[in-house]
Amino acid sequence: MEITNVNEYEAIAKEKLPKMVYDYYASGAEDQWTLKENRNAFSRILFRPRILINVTKIDLTTIILGYKISMPIMIAPTAMQKMAHPDGEYATARAASEAGTIMTLSSWATSSVEEVASTGPGIRFFQLYVYKDRNVVAQLVRRAERAGFKAIALTVDTPRLGRREADIKNRFTLPPHLTLKNFEGLNLGTLDRTNDSGLASYVASQVDRSLSWKDVKWLQTITTMPIMAGAAGVIVSNHGARQLDYVPATISCLEEVVKAAQGQVPVFLDGGVRRGTDVFKALALGASGVFASPVLLGSGGEAGVRKVLQMLCDELELTMALSGCCSLREITRDHILTKSDMLHPAAARL
Repeated sequence: MEITNVNEYEAIAKEKLPKMVYDYYASGAEDQWTLKENRNAFSRILFRPRILINVTKIDLTTIILGYKISMPIMIAPTAMQKMAHPDGEYATARAASEAGTIMTLSSWATSSVEEVASTGPGIRFFQLYVYKDRNVVAQLVRRAERAGFKAIALTVDTPRLGRREADIKNRFTLPPHLTLKNFEGLNLGTLDRTNDSGLASYVASQVDRSLSWKDVKWLQTITTMPIMAGAAGVIVSNHGARQLDYVPATISCLEEVVKAAQGQVPVFLDGGVRRGTDVFKALALGASGVFASPVLLGSGGEAGVRKVLQMLCDELELTMALSGCCSLREITRDHILTKSDMLHPAAARL
């Protein structure tokens, strides 16, 4: 069957992957209202296209933290990718490099920073959880820097793990042939099977609930890498709707964050991106780029990730052409219509 959009990959993955693994990747917290809203909120933003514009050449390239990439679509961190495909993070790294974009590696990867670096050249960021043991954190950051990673994406919304009921029902644990590679040999415990979610138990025992702004400042003293958490950039994210349910969709919060940043740091969007039209809408609301998940590697490994990136890129290019935009900087707030614009049409015209 010819796959024509990203959502079809998710349906294929549901058929191919073990239930525990699929549910881990695909589910959100509690009632999963925010999980649905991450998608639904995009559907409430409409286009105001410009026509009779020469769109023979469309340029999708952009610069992120000083690095030129082929498109404003980057790969968000996704934990434990070898559960979904034997090549796991290797496949994602190679696909991102070939596409000319940025991959973000999860702290909880099933491949280490050194192993991902060994796949060849590429621009890579490292997602970081702050553990109670700061020596572990410092060691991990330095390893990422030595391995050529270019930035830290600091996760700040997980003092505790959200209530993911699918993981509780499935008694989620990491399959026995896999490990959290970045923490091997550090005596930090493992994701053992428990009476509920093994991951929730692991987070409760290891991740520091006291994380605050002082820790961001401390991180800046141990690395030269830029830190995305209110320093070098901001990623507007609700952790894939996996933490606190009934928070707004990320696209609904984006414009407010962009205004607060006042152009001093780039703002990025993470959450709910499944179409090139979604990317365009985020850019129109002021995002410098978006992070998208590799959409369940079980649906095709490296080839699957490559195709996901290509489809999103092609859809964005088409959206730009049909909206009358030849480059990313030509995408403006005037190209879209939000619910607030419809409620206050006079303000929208100002």
